[in-house]
Amino acid sequence: MVGLGRLTDEVFEAVLFDMDGTLIDSTPAVLRAWTTWMEEFGLSRDQLGRHHGRPSAEVVRALLPPDQHVTATARINSLELDDVHDIVVLPGAVDALADLRDARSAIATSCNGPLAQARIAAAGLVPPSVLITVDDVARGKPAPDPFLEAARRLGVDPQRCLVVEDAPKGLEAAHAAGCFTLAVVTTTARTDLDADAVVGDLSEVAFVPVEDGIRVRLRA
Repeated sequence: MVGLGRLTDEVFEAVLFDMDGTLIDSTPAVLRAWTTWMEEFGLSRDQLGRHHGRPSAEVVRALLPPDQHVTATARINSLELDDVHDIVVLPGAVDALADLRDARSAIATSCNGPLAQARIAAAGLVPPSVLITVDDVARGKPAPDPFLEAARRLGVDPQRCLVVEDAPKGLEAAHAAGCFTLAVVTTTARTDLDADAVVGDLSEVAFVPVEDGIRVRLRA
């Protein structure tokens, strides 16, 4: 277990969580859906890999010509929504959200609204009251919009928020929003995660509400 560096000295106004790969493990379902999609549209897994953490519509636009965007986006949305099997809560996620039940927190995900709700329900996760999906913003990650919108709805300063992410694109979005960052090594190698601190998963940290905000600590 590693330290949390400068995060231990900060008091945050809110904690903003990514969802897939941070709070829940949807990897098998994601791989099944995208594998089917790639086969149907004649693409390789290597072409898809560098887009982890981006909204599906943006991935489609990056990989396919304009005349296929509408059809291909509808197809991946359908495949993902139809497959929410074996989605589970990641270690520490339940405790993290419970720690923050009486504090400000949100989920900011690259999923669309129906998919986010379906995966949350499939995992049995109790989400915070604020859920930002790609439907709520003009631009998805790696643009800062999801985290800025989450902060706006919570009534807090983005520069006083802690973002918890598993993907480089999500961390890029958090940096662009001016947030502090905590990364979990659930889908990406530690060396590829540019964050203020990196832990294995959420079971290694505790979020502690205090009078003027939230502190983050390593669990004993």
